[in-house]
Amino acid sequence: MTDEPGAIRLWAIADLHLAAEENRAALAGIPDHGADWLILAGDIAEREELFVDALALLGTRFGKLIWVPGNHDLWTDRRPGSAALRGDARYRHLVGLARQAGAVTPEDPYLRWPGDPDAAPVFIAPLFLLYDYSFRPDDVPLSELKSWVRQRHAVPVDELLLDPDPFEDRPAWCAARCAETEARLAALPDGARTVLINHWPLREDLIRIPRVPRFLPWCGTRTTRDWHRRFRASEVVTGHLHTRRTDVIDGTRFHEVSLGYPRQWDQLRGIGAYLRDVTPENAKG
Repeated sequence: MTDEPGAIRLWAIADLHLAAEENRAALAGIPDHGADWLILAGDIAEREELFVDALALLGTRFGKLIWVPGNHDLWTDRRPGSAALRGDARYRHLVGLARQAGAVTPEDPYLRWPGDPDAAPVFIAPLFLLYDYSFRPDDVPLSELKSWVRQRHAVPVDELLLDPDPFEDRPAWCAARCAETEARLAALPDGARTVLINHWPLREDLIRIPRVPRFLPWCGTRTTRDWHRRFRASEVVTGHLHTRRTDVIDGTRFHEVSLGYPRQWDQLRGIGAYLRDVTPENAKG
């Protein structure tokens, strides 16, 4: 990473959960980062107006925003009489709102990071991959998944509010997203490196959630386990778990960058203190 004066930095945060009043109030205190870029790795808010307001505010504090959706962003209002968009239609609607705010989405061309021009190019790749329940134990059939989860804790709300329409189910939607994204990443120039951004973790072995251990099936897909190697990732940025940490595997830094609910972060420090610097190294080769 370069620390030269005026160099652009890449920051990341996820799970702002702006339904919480404390989080909304704190968001206004994020300092101005000038031309720096900001990754928003999902779960900004369930309500559209909060999503729009957050992007508008953050667009005044950073030079560029990169956004990927989280499960909370995609939830559908199921109350009688609701005309809320569902599934892929809701996702596409959020993409449109993000673009109106000037944010880069998973539907846009991957951006080349403005680093060392003599080094291998680094592309910032926002992804939307979902999950397919493959993070469950091999001896738990999919048909028995909910019963298995209920033995320890509640079944995730996604089962009620994350509609897969028009796909048959969430695994089918996940498979379609993974296939499309894999093809796009494979088409990057030879030798290019990446910063992979997804709300859900790309690897099962990096998930540590002892309070809700059977939440794992809703946390990603085994399809992406080796994507950090295949697509030469310098950084992998995710959220979802509310367990801030950085791990290194095969030389790739895996950053979990969640803020979380008010009880999960120190409000005296402010949200700005929880921005993670994930500026990629433009190493040669």
